[in-house]
Amino acid sequence: MTGLEEAVRHHPLFRGLEPALVHAAVRGATEREAGAGELLAHEGSPADSLFLVLSGKVALQMDRPDGGALTVQTVGAGEVVGWSWLVPPHRWRFDVRAMKASRALVLDGGSLREALQGHPAAGFQFLLRFLPLLAERLENTRLQLMDLHAR
Repeated sequence: MTGLEEAVRHHPLFRGLEPALVHAAVRGATEREAGAGELLAHEGSPADSLFLVLSGKVALQMDRPDGGALTVQTVGAGEVVGWSWLVPPHRWRFDVRAMKASRALVLDGGSLREALQGHPAAGFQFLLRFLPLLAERLENTRLQLMDLHAR
């Protein structure tokens, strides 16, 4: 087992899932470090990865009407960034920016989709863990937009 595979296996999103799914999911995985302020993904660009945050703080942002950035959510160690790799047309829905020095495991979206299809029972368990993250992002976006319009 590689170091990356071991790290993915211990991440809360993957912990306890079928080892074959984890093994397949780490194909093409890399580790990435980002400095404070560095853009990891840009809204509208191809979404081909899932970030498992190991350390630091990463913000999900969208453009404000006045030209600034609206932070929808900030995530840290043990959390996940990215769902657009799962949903066609596979384009980032937010900018992803490191708020301070951060480190993440970057899983290849195509390999991960293949792994989920190739291991349907484990893929279903993964999606049951992943869907609440989507719901949380939707709720945070709704709250931020309500706040923006209230001003």
